[in-house]
Amino acid sequence: MAEKRLRVILLTHGGAEEVIQRLLLCDDVEIAGIFVEKHITRQYAMREKLRRSIRYDGYVATATKLVRKVVSGKEKNVHQVEADELRGRLETVARNNQIPFYVVDNYHDPGTIDLIRAVDADLAVIYGTNIIKEAVFKLPRLGSINLHQGLAPYYRGGPPVFWELYNDESEVGLTVHYVAAKVDSGDIILQQTVPLKYDYKYGLDYESFIADFCDQLRGRCAEMIADAVKSIARGTANPRPQDPNLGKRYRLPVKAEKDQLRRRLRNRQQRSAETWKHS
Repeated sequence: MAEKRLRVILLTHGGAEEVIQRLLLCDDVEIAGIFVEKHITRQYAMREKLRRSIRYDGYVATATKLVRKVVSGKEKNVHQVEADELRGRLETVARNNQIPFYVVDNYHDPGTIDLIRAVDADLAVIYGTNIIKEAVFKLPRLGSINLHQGLAPYYRGGPPVFWELYNDESEVGLTVHYVAAKVDSGDIILQQTVPLKYDYKYGLDYESFIADFCDQLRGRCAEMIADAVKSIARGTANPRPQDPNLGKRYRLPVKAEKDQLRRRLRNRQQRSAETWKHS
């Protein structure tokens, strides 16, 4: 009689097609369901929206957004439109591979929790979501794992790559770990590092550089997730605990920190040019 395969569910907001394809190649693994959260943007009152926009983007960007809203007559939720497109692509992959596909309003709604529990999964893979609470990530028999683009425990939280650039690091980490109550603090299953060197063809548009840099890592991230799941399925995983005294949890940069990164990138470029000129 064939051995029982590890029943895995995937919780994602989209962009996980390559992860699915890698998991489908694992003989020891069965994808028991894909869960996609519909409402991924937090709703704020107008005053709080303005306060947050000024804090994270500055007065000029906030004024520009307000003008666009007045001119168009409505506020287009670009993030939600992108999320809908990602969900559509993911649903196509699920349908083509006969994987149960669930679209839920919120992972933490009681009905969603009951639905996840009913799937009776052994393990959950969390890929590109908002923070998942313990009421959800502990539902599978073996808990949940997550792919974090950062060298835990030194770089926990996010956003990916921004703070490594800010601190002039020469590499970034990729970490597959068990999900714990504190962000990116669970036992590490697999970890790699990737060289990081800013490409000045982007000028000071670090956002585009980070987006392209992370996009190039998609294949490696998917492979690491599949390798971690296979090791768990085969009983060969050897997770190691993190030392909470090392590193820190990073958060979204405010406008001043974004401006500081641009200044640091410009200064590094100038120093590099001076060094090359006198070499």
